[in-house]
Amino acid sequence: MTYKLLVVDDELANLRLLARLFSRDFECLTASSGAEAIGILEQHDIAILITDQRMPQMTGIDLLRHTARLRPHMVRILLTGYTDVEVLVDAINSGLVYMYVTKPWNNEDLKLKISRACEHYESNRKASSLTLANERLVARLQENKLTVVKSLAEMVKTRDSFANSHALRVRQCALSIAQKMGLTGVDMEDLAAAAMVHGLSEIDTFDLVRAGAVTTKKSFTEAQAECEAKLMEAIPELANVAEVVRFHHENFDGSGSPTGLRDDQIPVLCRILRVADEYDLMIAPKPPAAALKHDEAMRFLSQRSGKQFDPSVVEIMSLLSEPELPQSAAVDQPHSQTHERDLVLLDPVLA
Repeated sequence: MTYKLLVVDDELANLRLLARLFSRDFECLTASSGAEAIGILEQHDIAILITDQRMPQMTGIDLLRHTARLRPHMVRILLTGYTDVEVLVDAINSGLVYMYVTKPWNNEDLKLKISRACEHYESNRKASSLTLANERLVARLQENKLTVVKSLAEMVKTRDSFANSHALRVRQCALSIAQKMGLTGVDMEDLAAAAMVHGLSEIDTFDLVRAGAVTTKKSFTEAQAECEAKLMEAIPELANVAEVVRFHHENFDGSGSPTGLRDDQIPVLCRILRVADEYDLMIAPKPPAAALKHDEAMRFLSQRSGKQFDPSVVEIMSLLSEPELPQSAAVDQPHSQTHERDLVLLDPVLA
């Protein structure tokens, strides 16, 4: 592969000398000013740029600064005199310059440096290709994850309208708590997904009760959590969501299920979901149960703080303003627009 090399210098003698020196190994282009060089860079995929520092209208550093975004993988080499040391140090520290060559240069030494610059350019290209491939893979996995969560949430909505409304309110509450706690990104996304599907197997567990497979409230809860977690674990993209669903019934004092985790052993997303879930079941229970007012629900959470619930999560919950709390009469209110983009994407389908 023949790389393109651009030489920029306002002295024509230097342009001709450098062009002859590299014409055998490169496709050489020349420019006598920074403005002319920018025009060439806009049209050609230049691998290596060699520019003189001291030029009228636009210095070499100014040229590199203007073109860094235009050709981010291009290797930039500066021709400079010994009097430009301060400028050179700033350029190297800012990442604008890969290497510098002092005038007058040695042809063989310059050829060796340009050879190393080619290797660096190829490494840059490969690294960039890997980064882009990884970004595409992450985006594809993210899309798969959203599709699966939306499909599962639709199952909840179709089979039990109350469970769907409950899930929407729990998500709003849980995300508000998590945001106050400084959580972002993937954590917020996994929490939103877990909130939407944490009650997926409730109907299935009722069937188990009727069949006599579970007989106590604790076994009911454990069977529900286990059923949900196994479903999630079968989908690689939902592994973290499965963990949140599996352990969100654990008690802070270690008396919960399914494994008796306590304190910080319980993942923080589980502790948040537990509080949001219990709060909503109190303020908007399934009929014919009577609903509690906000103050009554918060009083219960505070009484059980340190036992069933994480005290820090209950404290954050107590600080939420009314718009941040789910309202039983406003089930389909979307959560705050300050949440991550992908969480917002869940709203049109799930609401």
